[in-house]
Amino acid sequence: MVDTICAIATPSGRGGVGVVRVSGPNARHIAIKLTGKEPGKRIAHYSRFLDDLGRQIDEGISIYFAQPNSFTGEEVAEFQCHGSPVVLDRMVSRIVALGARLARPGEFTERAYLNNKIDLAQAEGVADLINSASQEAADAALRSLTGEFSRAIKDIDKKTLNLRVYLEGAIDFSDEEIDFLSDGESKNRAEEIYSLLDEVFDQSNRGAVLNDGIDVVISGPPNVGKSSLLNALGGIDRAIVTDIPGTTRDLLEMNLVIDGLPIRLTDTAGIRNSEDRVEKEGVNRAIGAVGKADVVLWVMDAQRVEPTFDIVAPILTIWNKCDLTGEKPKEIDETTFSVSAKFGLGLDSLMEAIKSKAGFVSGKNVFVGRRRHLEALVLAKKNTEIAIEEITRGNAELAAEGFRAVQEQLGMIVGNTSNDELLGAIFSSFCIGK
Repeated sequence: MVDTICAIATPSGRGGVGVVRVSGPNARHIAIKLTGKEPGKRIAHYSRFLDDLGRQIDEGISIYFAQPNSFTGEEVAEFQCHGSPVVLDRMVSRIVALGARLARPGEFTERAYLNNKIDLAQAEGVADLINSASQEAADAALRSLTGEFSRAIKDIDKKTLNLRVYLEGAIDFSDEEIDFLSDGESKNRAEEIYSLLDEVFDQSNRGAVLNDGIDVVISGPPNVGKSSLLNALGGIDRAIVTDIPGTTRDLLEMNLVIDGLPIRLTDTAGIRNSEDRVEKEGVNRAIGAVGKADVVLWVMDAQRVEPTFDIVAPILTIWNKCDLTGEKPKEIDETTFSVSAKFGLGLDSLMEAIKSKAGFVSGKNVFVGRRRHLEALVLAKKNTEIAIEEITRGNAELAAEGFRAVQEQLGMIVGNTSNDELLGAIFSSFCIGK
């Protein structure tokens, strides 16, 4: 028999309202015992919440959802009380005593998936919406949650299945005089599938950048204005700025959002040879941060020429302190900029370059693509290319096998084909109560 589960669905700490959620076959029984009255279906009742002796724990709102008309597809009850940790703990203890157990992280959403209320991509959309760091990321996650991403995948899957049926017809009638591959229809349909896969991959990849954000590291020699640039880009005085070389010894991080793109901005120690043990450690950390960055802002003093270093990550060269040279801030080329961090000049074009270097293109038609989605889409595209080659060679059987592999990859995205290890990894990343 399926367990009845419960959890606090609101964030930890004190608040005006706290919500306790219950799902499973005993939810209705628990609602009756906790409130002392029969719950109406999908009706908000003002209720007193009672302990085992009939004493009042709190008062608030109770709502009951009968199976299957609930988020999880099971009997569900929700109790809205005051958001005191003490009250919420008493509510949960009472519900557990009535036969529920504490839910695992993501177990409510997992049950919604297992009961076919949502597919796997929609389930991930729940977590992505909760964790979104910008309005654009939230919009992209909502498109996954509402099924727009899944519908795009399922549309491609349907076209792939229809083409497989057509190709397998060519296999079945191979002894007849009917040539299913010579009219070009199979290849045209296969190329349409590839085009749709490519489009969804592009939308998902852009959404992945929105969801994950990028790491931008400010680096360069000492005393060139790296900390001033951090403060200027972040809009606050986070870093100490002095004329003394080597002021920054450790990594200093700041989070900001540019046009919906979350950016983790890191100021680092000036890179130079030093006998100071503390500064030397700071330089080593700076070099490590540069190696992990998505984009490096290599800052130079516009008044002097400094030695350069080999950097693997995409790099933008910043000639800072242009106000001291009498030059106007400008974009020298697509990767080189003249700015004044002190006066905030030339930063707009630099911000646009950061987005471009990270591969970010703003747009509304994007989905939050997780790594597993992107990997599956890459494999689906590769198998489609192989199938197209087999169609060109007139080999219907191998082409059909290629499209079977495409369908398998698409099924992994929405959860038609998945394994317990994958499901465990996905739902364990959720918060408790969701």
